[in-house]
Formats: sequence, C-alpha cells, structure tokens
Amino acid sequence: MDSRTRYALAIAHRQPDRPPLDLGATSLTGMRPGVQAALARVLGLEGPPRPGHAGVDERLLEWAGTDFRAVGGIVSLPSPHPPRLASGAWVDCWGVARAVVDGEAQIVRYPLAGATRDDLARYPWPAPRLDEELLAAWVGQARQLRQQGRHVVIGEHPVFGLLELGCWMCGYDDFLFRLAAEPDFVADFFDRVLQLQLAVIEPYYRALGPYLDLTMSGDDFGEQRGPLLSPAMFDRLLAPRFQARIARTKALAGCAYWHHSCGSVAALGESLIACGVDILNPVQTSAAHMEPAGLKARLGDRLVFWGGVDVQQFLRLSTPAQVEVGVRELVAVLGADGGYISAPGHEVQDDVPPENLVAWIEALRG
Repeated sequence: MDSRTRYALAIAHRQPDRPPLDLGATSLTGMRPGVQAALARVLGLEGPPRPGHAGVDERLLEWAGTDFRAVGGIVSLPSPHPPRLASGAWVDCWGVARAVVDGEAQIVRYPLAGATRDDLARYPWPAPRLDEELLAAWVGQARQLRQQGRHVVIGEHPVFGLLELGCWMCGYDDFLFRLAAEPDFVADFFDRVLQLQLAVIEPYYRALGPYLDLTMSGDDFGEQRGPLLSPAMFDRLLAPRFQARIARTKALAGCAYWHHSCGSVAALGESLIACGVDILNPVQTSAAHMEPAGLKARLGDRLVFWGGVDVQQFLRLSTPAQVEVGVRELVAVLGADGGYISAPGHEVQDDVPPENLVAWIEALRG
C-alpha cells in the first residue's frame, strides 16, 4: 500500500495495511543530531547525511519508511526589536530574548512581564508581512512533493500559539495567574495575537493550500498532571479564538488540521474537537489521564491520534524487546479501525538508544 492511500484510510478511520509512520518528517517529530548519527552507525549507513526538512537525514526517513514530508515553517516577521543583545542573547520578532543555558535555548527576558492593558496597546508588535521569496520557495517544494505523489504533504504551522506566546512574553507564572485574575488582559492579548495569526495565515495558506494534505499547529495546553487551564477557562478565553484560526485555515487550505499539545490534555478533548481539530499530537502517554485505551474509547471516533511512542520514558528506558511489545500494543489499541499515525511523542532526543528506534520500525513492519 502506498503512503497516500495508507494515510487516506487512517484519516477516514478505516484500517490500512499498517498505521502510517512519521519518524522525522516535521519539526515536532524529528530527531536530534546525536541520535541521528548513532542510528546511522547502527544501520551501517556510510557517507555524509542528506539533511532534509527539520535537519533530519533523508536516508533515515527512507530507511524508516516515513510516509510524510513537510514544508514551510514558523515565519520571522518584520519587527522593531533588535535581534541581538549585548549579553549574547538573541531576540525573536515578538521581543522574547533567549540564550543557550546548559546546551538548550532558554528564555531569559519576558518583554511583557508585569504589563498592563495600556502596555499591550503601546507594545511594538511585529508586522504580519511574509518574506515573498521564502514563501515562493516553500510553494515550489510543496508543488514538487505533490507532483511526485509518493508522500503525504504536511504544511508546518507558520505562527506560534496563543497560550504559549502569552507564557513566553509575560512569563509562565505571570500569564497563568492572569488567566484567573485578569481575564480582560488575557482577552486583549489573545485578540491582538489572533489578528496577527489571521493576517499571516491568509497569504501562507492561499499559496501552500493547494498542495497540502494536512497542516499543523502547536500550542501546549497541558502539563504532566493535567491541563494548564481548566476546560471552562479554555472554552471561555481560548476556544473562540482558536476556533476562528482553525476555521480560516481550513477555508484557505481545505485540508485536515493537526494540533500539537504536550502534556495531559484528555480533559480538553471535547473542546479541541469542537474547535475543529482533526488530529491530536503528540499523545503523551506518560502524562496523567493519557492512557491509550481511554483516549480511543472516548475520542477515537472523532480524533485521529498522531504519536504515542513516548520519548520521555518508554523509548528512553525500555529494552528493544519491550519496545517491540509496546509498539504492537499501541497499534492494537490506537490503530483499531484506523485513526492512528505512529510517531514519537515529540522530537527524539540523544538519550534514546538507536536500537530502540530499530525495534520500533521493525515492530511496525510486522
């Protein structure tokens, strides 16, 4: 069965020959350089890597049989914020400053910490203008992929999510407190970001939409034990804006909508469906209330599950034999009657033994 037929059956909640596989196709399901190098050694691949989208060696995608390829990405918008600080930190178009701490990029300045509603009105927001040359290059890549007809074509999300931007610009403690104590500030913030999101997705999906089979979004609504905000708060503050973005995206692109949220989001499942989400990623099974059987029973007739192969504990700590058993169990539960894409529960990091990745792929091939 070819990749496009396999995906079409799975997304329609019908049984393909095996679940479609995404290992390394997107920015959210990729592999760090260290684990790529280790896997290439285990597989006996010689010569230099062939970096593809999201920096993943195309040779590894071909070995795994990854059914997907992605185009596009988060756009850097024109901004009055200087891109560099004297401290060595860099600043994105939203004014958020980051620096490398213990080998990872971490936020070191929250530009709206302690801000008022008047500060929101005065804040130097980025301008929603896309780089036309970059967009044209992405369209060329998407057109070529669609003409080749080998893979399912994914459109990466071009803008960050509402909640994550609030936490990044104000600080997590600041913004999560405001959700309860200053809902008017949160509503103002969400409305300003939504208008920027809508202005960005308009040219983005008008150009890329004809070539896409599905598109992504990302906004972490959960932590390890449950959602970062209650379902009632989600429905009141976030859902109307999220629904508006999804509706406009689907009108422009005419394809399925995948949403990525780490953590425990089982309690938000009905709300996500009501907003228009078709596919839930990454299905972090190591978080509370994210047991595959329960998710499938409650939501599996309306959501497609993309992920589930946990990188926090399962892939990192299991033996290859345990990985084989665990993957087969996931396929049996989440893949019953279709509706499942096998993928990592986020980017595969360097602490995952490459032998476990081999065991996963061999179990899926069956």
